[in-house]
Amino acid sequence: MQAQENIYQPSRMTVVSVVQQTKDVKSVKIAFIDPEEQKKFKSAFRVGQFGLYSVFGVGESVFNICCSTSSDVVEFCFRRTGRVTDALWRVEPGDVIGFRGPYGNSYPMEEWVGKNLIFVGGGIAMPPIRCAILEALENREKYGKITVVYGAKSVGELVFRDELDQWAQYPNVDIVKTVDPGGETPDWNGRVGFVPTVLGEAGISGSDAVALVVGPPIMIKFSLPVLQKLGIPDEAIYTSLENRMKCGLGKCGRCNCGHTYVCKEGPVFTQAQIARMPEDF
Repeated sequence: MQAQENIYQPSRMTVVSVVQQTKDVKSVKIAFIDPEEQKKFKSAFRVGQFGLYSVFGVGESVFNICCSTSSDVVEFCFRRTGRVTDALWRVEPGDVIGFRGPYGNSYPMEEWVGKNLIFVGGGIAMPPIRCAILEALENREKYGKITVVYGAKSVGELVFRDELDQWAQYPNVDIVKTVDPGGETPDWNGRVGFVPTVLGEAGISGSDAVALVVGPPIMIKFSLPVLQKLGIPDEAIYTSLENRMKCGLGKCGRCNCGHTYVCKEGPVFTQAQIARMPEDF
C-alpha cells in the first residue's frame, strides 16, 4: 500500500535575499532546494494564491505569494508582530525555512484581459496587490489602462517604494502615491490624504474596469462607495482575505464564514460574494 502524502509537511527552501521595507516589514525571496518541487510549484502557481512559511521549531504563518508567475523564486512580505514573524525577521540568505503551497483560488486575470485595471492598496496590503500588478505589467499588451492608488500612514510605512517609480515608466500606467495628513516628509513628492479621498479625486474612469482593493478594513469600507460611484459593479471589485487563515487547508475552521472556508474558496472574493456572507464576518 502506497504511503499517503503528508499534507502538513513543508518543502525545504533556501533564503535567497532579504530586504527591509520599513522599520517592521521585510520581504524575503526563497528558492526550492528540490528541483522537482520547484517544477510542481511552477505548474500549479496562480497569481493571488498564498503559502505558509515556517521556521523549524517555531511555527508557521500565512502570507500571500507576492511575485508573478514567471518568477523563479517565491517571494513573500510580512510584518514583525509575534513569535513566528520574529523568527522570520532573523533569517538571512543561505538559511533554510519551510514552505507549503500554493493554496487557494486566484485573481481571474484571464477574465480581466482587455479591461482597465484599478489597484487600490494601503500599507502592508501592497504585497497581495503587487503580484497582480507585476503579472499585468509583464503582459502589458493584454490590458487597458492601469491605475495604482497606494497609500500608508506615513512615508516610512510604504513598502516596495522603489518599484512604484519603475511601474510608472510603463505605457498607460498611472501611479498615485499618498500618505495620511501629517505623514509626509519634506522631500515627499506624492499626495497627502486618505486613500479613499485620493481615489475619488484622482480622475479615474471606471469604464470597462475591474478593481482590486486590499488594505485595512476601514480603508476598504470607504473605498467601495468611491469605486461604485465610478460605475464599477460589485462583481468587478475584488479583494483578498488571506488574513483570516491559519492552516490553509480547511481543517482548523479559523477562516470559516458560514459555509465558506476562506482558505479553500478564497482568499480572492468579489464584493458581491462578500455581501452575501454572514454579517458577523
